[in-house]
Amino acid sequence: MPATPPNPEFGSVDDVVERFAAHGYIADRRLATTVFLQTRLDKPVLLEGPAGVGKTELAKTLAAATGRRLLRLQCYEGQDESRALYEWDYGKQLLYTQMLRNKIGDLTADAPDLASAVRRIEEQDSVFFSDRFLAPRPLLDAVRGEQPAVLLIDEVDRADEALEAVLLECLAEYQVSVPEIGTYTAKIPPYVVLTSNNTRDLSAALKRRCLHLFLDYPDAERELEIVRTKDTGLPEAAARRLVEVVRGLRELQLRKNPSISETVDWARTLAVLGVDELDPAVLADTANVVLKYERDLHRALDVLPRLVDPNRTVPEPGHHHDLHGHHHGHHHDGHGPHDGHPHGPGHGQPDEIDGREVRAAKDRQGRHDEGYYGAPGPGPTHRPTPGAGQGARSFAAFGRRRTD
Repeated sequence: MPATPPNPEFGSVDDVVERFAAHGYIADRRLATTVFLQTRLDKPVLLEGPAGVGKTELAKTLAAATGRRLLRLQCYEGQDESRALYEWDYGKQLLYTQMLRNKIGDLTADAPDLASAVRRIEEQDSVFFSDRFLAPRPLLDAVRGEQPAVLLIDEVDRADEALEAVLLECLAEYQVSVPEIGTYTAKIPPYVVLTSNNTRDLSAALKRRCLHLFLDYPDAERELEIVRTKDTGLPEAAARRLVEVVRGLRELQLRKNPSISETVDWARTLAVLGVDELDPAVLADTANVVLKYERDLHRALDVLPRLVDPNRTVPEPGHHHDLHGHHHGHHHDGHGPHDGHPHGPGHGQPDEIDGREVRAAKDRQGRHDEGYYGAPGPGPTHRPTPGAGQGARSFAAFGRRRTD
């Protein structure tokens, strides 16, 4: 008998919120509704949005909250179906062939000719192409496994379109066909979570089989709540200010925006250093925790003083490195004023950071959509204003349709 997970079913949307919170995942109403419907409708859910907003973590939390085992298929360019579905264990087949060669000799000993011997061996093909020699990969393991599972297909947008076609049968009927054996159909359908960072458009056939949710960066209060749940050790006032600083950095159109997990890492870093009150110098010394590209770091140093204090006067351009005690005004890495990417408000962008007005605009939902491939823009692809919370776009079941 297959093992039954503890509390496998969610009783309601509120139950999803509570059980996710018990495992450290703060879910808003829209996200919790999507998860609840997924478990009741037996449909996969496709999570799209920028990196670092909790898409992968949702699948891990779903597995923990329902007591299911987690199976993860990490997608990458050039991935073939054998890495996703199954492989034949050729080494084991060869070993068995060597062990059974005497039996093969007995089988063909009285064969009148070579053709008859070959036919007798062919009749035994099924012995070597059976479950015994099948090495299941995540998709097949999720379908034929005896224990309930959560199948995470991570960063599906990185895989080739050919792998999308392989996924269709599995996502629609929860079955996998093996030509040499037959078709496996799941006795206990897995909960399937697909994630995408929107590096390319996914096929309409794949999206049609899934519930859809777009995860954006959360608003300030929800991100602060996430930081609180992680027990970083940073005082409440400093944590609140840090969240505002991170949100200000995300408005700079950096090459890589700070993720939620990096916000938590920064809070823990400051707590280890014994910081009780934020100041530009200590943030500049530790900004590499959330900024992983040198140009991003240089741009951030320009605006950190004003992000900490919106009413503060920013030093003249070229002197932002005073935060580190340096007084030179040259540009690093060849990224001077002629590279088309000025570093801050002193380099031809007086409106990039505008004190309280920009801080108030940080709660505008969908503000991060513009930088992603296929994101909606003006005209016929403009989407209606969504409600509050993490999800900036819901799935088709709520009557909203993504047209990109």
